[in-house]
Amino acid sequence: MTVDLILSERVRDFVERDIVRHTILAIIVFNAISLGLSTSEFVMSKFGSIFIVLDRIVLTIFVIELLLKLFAYRMSFFRNAWNVFDLLIVSLGLLPQSEGLSALRGLRVIRALRLLSAMPQMRAVVQALLAAVPGMGAVIIMISIVFYVFGVMATMMYGATFNVWFGTLGRSLYTLFQIMTLESWSMGIVRPVMAEHPTAWIFFVPFIVITAFSVLNLFIGLLVNTMQTAVEEDTDAEFENFRNLIYNDVIQLNKIVTDMHLELREMRAEIKKINDISDD
Repeated sequence: MTVDLILSERVRDFVERDIVRHTILAIIVFNAISLGLSTSEFVMSKFGSIFIVLDRIVLTIFVIELLLKLFAYRMSFFRNAWNVFDLLIVSLGLLPQSEGLSALRGLRVIRALRLLSAMPQMRAVVQALLAAVPGMGAVIIMISIVFYVFGVMATMMYGATFNVWFGTLGRSLYTLFQIMTLESWSMGIVRPVMAEHPTAWIFFVPFIVITAFSVLNLFIGLLVNTMQTAVEEDTDAEFENFRNLIYNDVIQLNKIVTDMHLELREMRAEIKKINDISDD
């Protein structure tokens, strides 16, 4: 084994230590908090220079971490999505602080999402969200069709009298989205419209029932079902591992018992030989 490979393995062992990973995660949390505090004019006026120094120190630590991982994992470094994500975020932090690019450095706070991988409960939630994406596609298409139909109808019926809310299809869709969220939908939009069009409730009430009370609940149902499935799969996997462990233990016990039986037979045979010799 060459010196380079030996050094690479040592670096890999170092970056994979729990204390190193926990330290990096703590620095990520600290960096996220410091970036949030740096948005305060009062804090920056008092401790601005300290935050700048700390930001550079944290960025240096991030760069060193990535360099060590690149040296340890080589090309396999890019097979881990979190590593590629970190590389992208840290690279944005290294961009010059011009007026157009300085805001991108704040994207380093997204690295706090790595905390999700350190918490099993949060991993289950993220996996459930990702697993529910295909099912959400059909629901999104359905609600888009509903929005489009009601948006066209609202523009044609109320666009002339309420141009600000329903003057164009885009305005109608935005207004309907506000109504779906139940944000000031009654006193803010529907009742003023009903003052000019008394039968407008026939249009808005079914829309709210279809979107806010039916379609949106489909999202919740999909998430709950997916999370339940993920929990059941984890439970089944744990049970299977436990069953395999017991099965392996039983096999080993059977082997030990079989060996003991063989030894007992051999001992009986030897004792019988000794007894036969004594009788002779």
